Amino acid sequence: MKTLKWIDIVYIILLGITLGTVLTLGAFVAPVIFQSQEYIGKEILTHYQEGLLMSAIFIKSNYLLNFTALAIIVRESFDFKLFKRDKIVLAAASTAVFAAFMFTLYYTENIIAYQAAGEEMTRSIAFENLHKGSEIDFALLAISLTILLARRVQIFSKGN
Repeated sequence: MKTLKWIDIVYIILLGITLGTVLTLGAFVAPVIFQSQEYIGKEILTHYQEGLLMSAIFIKSNYLLNFTALAIIVRESFDFKLFKRDKIVLAAASTAVFAAFMFTLYYTENIIAYQAAGEEMTRSIAFENLHKGSEIDFALLAISLTILLARRVQIFSKGN
């Protein structure tokens, strides 16, 4: 059983790292990148160029998001198979996996496609809607990871 405890500890740490990454990107990195002129003192980068930088950052973070989504599937499937079913964990885990894969496989890919089509395409209403959807999805990912992490810590601390 010690092995299972170590697996849970590593899993909880992974959830925490991923949540920290999501919060850092959403709360600190994006606002600084997209308002670079406030920190540099003049407009050196266009909004389009700032978007290219942010996309490059998201592409790198997507590896962690996909890895975490796969780890959630494996870990939670294990408990599900053993009939250790928790409604909060199931809902939060399902939402986190869905949101992570939506962000990495749908939103990031489509945003990059718009950017590749040129700066004018990123000014369209369709792009604005896509970008807004990605922000909502990213917030949903943060919320679901928070709930999953909190519930997993609670279950772990009870020894279940």
